[in-house]
Amino acid sequence: MAVNRFTKMAYGSADEMVFGKCQKPVKAGLGLEIGAGYTAPEVNYAPRPEAGASKEKLIKEYERITTDIMARMVQIGAPAVVLETEHVQQMSNNPSWGAAVAHAQKTIMEDYHDEYGIKCALRHTIGDIRETRDYLALRGDKYNTFIEAFEQCAQNGADLLSVESMGGKEVFDYAILRNDMAGILYGIGVLGSMDMEMIWQDIASIAKKNNVVAAGDTDCAQANTAMFIAGGLLDKNLAHTLAIIARAISAARSLVAYEAGAVGPGKDCGYENTIVKAISGVPITQEGKTSTCAHSDLMGNLVMQCCDLWSNESVEYHGEFGGTTVQCWSETLAYDCAMMNVALQSGNEKVLRDILVASDINRDPQGYVLAYPHAYRVGQAIAKDGNDIYLRSKNAAMECIKLVEEGAKGKLALSRFETTALANARAAFEGLTDDKDKFMSDCLDKYKQEVKVFLPENYGLKK
Repeated sequence: MAVNRFTKMAYGSADEMVFGKCQKPVKAGLGLEIGAGYTAPEVNYAPRPEAGASKEKLIKEYERITTDIMARMVQIGAPAVVLETEHVQQMSNNPSWGAAVAHAQKTIMEDYHDEYGIKCALRHTIGDIRETRDYLALRGDKYNTFIEAFEQCAQNGADLLSVESMGGKEVFDYAILRNDMAGILYGIGVLGSMDMEMIWQDIASIAKKNNVVAAGDTDCAQANTAMFIAGGLLDKNLAHTLAIIARAISAARSLVAYEAGAVGPGKDCGYENTIVKAISGVPITQEGKTSTCAHSDLMGNLVMQCCDLWSNESVEYHGEFGGTTVQCWSETLAYDCAMMNVALQSGNEKVLRDILVASDINRDPQGYVLAYPHAYRVGQAIAKDGNDIYLRSKNAAMECIKLVEEGAKGKLALSRFETTALANARAAFEGLTDDKDKFMSDCLDKYKQEVKVFLPENYGLKK
């Protein structure tokens, strides 16, 4: 099956992009339509570690989580909700566990939908279990179990199928610690894209066969790693300018899921999703200020700008004063969505969108580049050479650098550390060839030698 590359933008201009609306809405689950004129909360959670001791305990834990969320949503009159179950490793390594959890959750959701009319859908994010203790094993026996987990969840109640795939991570991890721009580009833009092309064709065919939705991927393993290493404004472990370059490249990679048959909504922790939406027109989930239960970022309001679902990232299930964690966070998300939905109904969505952006755009280079007018420009750079996974990734990096340089002439303050890192990155990218085959060949030789855990056969490459 061939992939259909994106070579033009879904939107005529950045200003057409808003939250709650997209060019290609997706129907999923029980009465839900995503990106069709309203936003909905997507609640993300994790079981307590002790719940993973047995299949029965895990099912009970997810039944409690699901009941808590659905009951709270009905209690406050929320019209819609999506639940995202990110698999703990036991559920993906033992596909029958994931299937049993999906079935138990969906049964509860169906009861609430039948009784109260609440629109809802269940996303299962399969764990990328394709690794051994020492290296990634992207193909072979592990792959079969990985795909079986999708199959069983699709058959047992999951409406949306997702994954945070790890292709390219072994090279990226080596490169990010060395500020090696070619390695970052190769790991995310080339190897990551090649791996996604393989897995998403398979996931899309499973979704089609089972009449469910192939939703999307996110570059959590690489771009989020860069964001976390970069940290806050006091941290100097990694320049924030390099973190946003990795993020821009990741948009070219995350786009591959939709080229291979996924239809959205893109996953919450893909901060690159605004760029992906600009190119593809698919709906997206985003997280920001509501993900503080899981991690910090420097763009908490801004990333709400074009979301179709609004998420809290992941919170461990336990008690708080206001109820369980999933009740507290689902309620917060639902009120944010109510605000966005009133803005849409009253024709004020662009005003609210621009307030969200203005509150964070100059806080950090990452928010600056991901602000929708700039995200759109990165999208244009990707679409320009959309058929070449190498060139479009390089274009994304170069446009990102250009945007940060422009921002620094205005209100975006860059330290000397950041300015130096940006100048070094520009020099490195300008020094790269435009010839994909040469780049591939050079990188294969280099990283095969330098990264002992890099196995070319993982990507169908000759040793």
